[in-house]
Amino acid sequence: MISVASARIARKVRLTSSDILIIAENFLAAVTVHRIGAEARLDSATWMNRSVVLKQRVVKSYRHPTLDKSLQTFRIKNEVRLMLEARRAGVSVPIIYSVDLAENRIVMEEIPGMRVKDALESLPSEKAEGVCRKIGEIAARLHANDIVHGDLTTSNMLLDDDRIVVIDFSLGSKTSELEDKGVDMHLLEEAFHSAHYKRSELYEAVKDSYVRAYPAGATVLKKVEEIEKRGRYTRKE
Repeated sequence: MISVASARIARKVRLTSSDILIIAENFLAAVTVHRIGAEARLDSATWMNRSVVLKQRVVKSYRHPTLDKSLQTFRIKNEVRLMLEARRAGVSVPIIYSVDLAENRIVMEEIPGMRVKDALESLPSEKAEGVCRKIGEIAARLHANDIVHGDLTTSNMLLDDDRIVVIDFSLGSKTSELEDKGVDMHLLEEAFHSAHYKRSELYEAVKDSYVRAYPAGATVLKKVEEIEKRGRYTRKE
């Protein structure tokens, strides 16, 4: 349970039968556009004297309003639930300060670090390998707790001093399916071969750390090989 004190309005949002998030609403100030995507808009803002990121899900005008509202509510609850479960599993994620289902938004901690995607391009080899081993451990913790991120790339990880903070669980799910975990690792491998093609060998450190930390890791990586073979077959067709 997360509570926020000294707020003007407080109410409860039930995520599951056991998770109740106490949320607080207050006026935002000094909002600055951070990023606008197809599904959500991210703004940097000041909220109750905290530096935060305001994630506002985009209303889809082509959908019936009732259906759109239902989907937005489900996706917000799902993302928040996965972030809470990831934190319980020992994975660093932004602190959630507020959830406003009426406005389709989440207010969360702003992480001052840079994207791991950018950091890996400039870090010395030894430090870069250390970061990659941490990435493997993070993936292992998520999968060991049946949390699939859905977009597990270095663009969705922030390096804050010595810790890696995972962001954007909007495509995630709670599942024990080997295929879904394999897709997670396949996406991560693809990121190293594209965004980090000059240092793609660093992915070996990710895999080694993942297998060491997750008993089923080797089985998941076998599934990744199957996924890659299917992809090559599809491209040939």
